[in-house]
Amino acid sequence: MTSKMTIANIAFLVRDYDEALRYFTQVLRFELIEDRQLSPDKRWLVVAPASSTGAKLLLAKASTAEQMSHVGDQTGGRVFLFLETEDFWETYTHLESHGVTFTENPREEVYGTVVVFLDLYGNKWDLIGRR
Repeated sequence: MTSKMTIANIAFLVRDYDEALRYFTQVLRFELIEDRQLSPDKRWLVVAPASSTGAKLLLAKASTAEQMSHVGDQTGGRVFLFLETEDFWETYTHLESHGVTFTENPREEVYGTVVVFLDLYGNKWDLIGRR
């Protein structure tokens, strides 16, 4: 029998811990799960969508020039993360009111309403309201 496994955290490169924390908790309305100082310049900073039981984001401050070059381009320009919401239009309006950049107009797909947006670093996300 195979043991049950779960992807618990996804490392998400950021320029600055506090800047990223403000964006995720205020603009995306994620919850702060954990914020622990590991060393003078390293924190264990975890956020997740409110009431989510899925994977969480570990906000990882880029600490080398190589890592910094990937902040905002963690997937080579493809959509990086897929954020599902129960109320697409309420979430869309909230993001729009907080200055989030959308790369297109919302569109209807067979699985629901979707729009691509850019986070504060330029990573592409899909906002999805499932049918």
